[in-house]
This record gives sequence, structure tokens and C-alpha cells, in this order.
Amino acid sequence: MNLDIIAQLVQILREAPELGAIEVRRGLFGAWSSVRVSRAGHSTNESGQHVVVAQAHAPASGAAPGAPLPGAAAAAPSHLVEIKSPMVGTFYSAPEPGADPYVKAGSRVATGQVVCIIEAMKIMNEIESEVAGVVRE
Repeated sequence: MNLDIIAQLVQILREAPELGAIEVRRGLFGAWSSVRVSRAGHSTNESGQHVVVAQAHAPASGAAPGAPLPGAAAAAPSHLVEIKSPMVGTFYSAPEPGADPYVKAGSRVATGQVVCIIEAMKIMNEIESEVAGVVRE
């Protein structure tokens, strides 16, 4: 990866406080190169180049980050676990238009199984289940 690409990734991460990390992999015929740009404190287990960006101060707004929206649904019962997206973006229930959804009510999910895609800043982010169980809604 050249430094211009890495600089662009750092800039995207600085402008998008909802993103924790960006990873780009590219290659041909087994010769892969990758770079992962993440905020300070964001853990990684990946090999390859790793660039850490210091957490920028978010501009002050009327609502605290992560605060529930007015009129948001009440908390889930204690025996249920919500799968929350770590970012704001467009929700996709299937990998492509016309395809079956990743999960639906009644589906069994395993830990680490992809349950949806969130598109943020033209990047498709797979959201995985943190627990095994059955989808209720």
C-alpha cells in the first residue's frame, strides 16, 4: 500500500467518529497486502500494516453519542440480548438484492455469525452476533 492510500484512510477515520477501524486488503493470485487503520485503543488480531489514529474530540451536539433517540423502544427483557451496530449507516438484511436474508425471526445464530450489513461511508460492514441463540425479532 502506498502512503497516499493510508493518508486517505486516516482522513476518512478522522471524519467519521462512528467508525472504529478501516481495513483494506488487495492482491492478486495469493500475493496480498493489507492495511488496517484504527482509533487508539481499538484492538486488532490481524497481521499486516496497522496504523493507529488518535481519537479526535467529537463536536458537541444536543444528544450524547449512543444515547437513545426520543421515542425509542423500551429496553429488551433481561433474557434477551440485542445485537447493536457499532456505527450509524444503512441496514441491509441480505448480502445482495433478491438474496435470502442473513437471519429472520426464528433463525438460530452462532457466535460470530453475520446477521446483517451496515453501509457507512460507502464501506460495507458485516455485523456479527456476539452470542449464540435464536432470533426473536
